[in-house]
Amino acid sequence: MIYYTEYLSPIGKIVMAGNAEGLAGLWFAGQKYFMAGMPKADCLQNVDLKIFLLTKNWLDRYFAGEKPSISEIPVNPNGSAFRKQVWDILRQIPYGETVTYKEIASKIAKSLNKSSMSAQAVGGAVGHNPISIIIPCHRVMGSSGSLTGYAGGLEKKIALLTLEGAKI
Repeated sequence: MIYYTEYLSPIGKIVMAGNAEGLAGLWFAGQKYFMAGMPKADCLQNVDLKIFLLTKNWLDRYFAGEKPSISEIPVNPNGSAFRKQVWDILRQIPYGETVTYKEIASKIAKSLNKSSMSAQAVGGAVGHNPISIIIPCHRVMGSSGSLTGYAGGLEKKIALLTLEGAKI
């Protein structure tokens, strides 16, 4: 069973999905791929689920300018092995720093003993990240340092990076 609740952030409404195993989703309301992969018929509202209370506290601190650790929130995103590998790399990007799709592709290629990996494939996995902010896909840039794509919208990506003090 998947539950959901809402959180009103300074940059817009956020919808969370999860269960006792962890946070399965966190999206800005109406963003691209909103609630993708969630079993719609099995989603029930529950504002008191422990994972939601933990996540709301984490978000409160994050938006207050603190640097809560990503490891504080147990996550349980639904995705392929490749996507999960990309999302694990995203979780390693330090607060206020950015990486490029190409850098992530190089890390994955190295871990697979391949000479290269498609940055576009990485971009697809980053774009389908179901747990925005906590799995910080907003910290990924184009190879020229450009602010390319963010499922929540570029204005939200800019707001998150600005909050973190990242150089954009």
